[in-house]
Amino acid sequence: MGASDTRQQIVQAADRLFYEHGFEATSFADIARAVGLSRGNFYYHFKTKDEILRAVIALRMANTQAMLDAWETDGATPADRIRSFIRILIMNRSKIMAHGCPVGTLSYELAKLDHDSKGDAAELFSVFRNWLARQFAAMGRDADADPLALHILMRSQGVATLATAFRDEDFIRREVEDMDAWLDAQRPTGSPIPRPASHRPA
Repeated sequence: MGASDTRQQIVQAADRLFYEHGFEATSFADIARAVGLSRGNFYYHFKTKDEILRAVIALRMANTQAMLDAWETDGATPADRIRSFIRILIMNRSKIMAHGCPVGTLSYELAKLDHDSKGDAAELFSVFRNWLARQFAAMGRDADADPLALHILMRSQGVATLATAFRDEDFIRREVEDMDAWLDAQRPTGSPIPRPASHRPA
């Protein structure tokens, strides 16, 4: 296995462990054990945990952008694309109930620690905010696109937080359906926003 492959495995393992256990609670030894590396081989790739954190944030940023690009390609309308964002709560419900939102939990932890990378982690929220605002603008709500984007971003974070607290899948489904209905109500005057054939997420 090449050095770049090993580095990628380290970052992917750290990404999972930071999400499941938290950044502060995850040690070098935990990550090395997950990848099956000796300490010496591990330090060849990363000298500090902060270096790994920066690589994890970069990985999450790349994965987020790839997901948004896919939604742009697959969504026939701006509303369809926004629904893709809403429904990640359903797609990732098991992980969210167990560990929360990966973006929110890392941002909150780094802010509490006053870590140097707290702004970089929060930038993931800005990526979602800007993307959602573009979708609302394309939907005909250019004047208030950013407030609408912040509202749906805030609501999804609230659902994720309570889903972690209560481990209630029905709650997630009800809130997703309600957000779908809210999205319908944001249409400008004219014909209704097209809805998917199946209203209830699988």
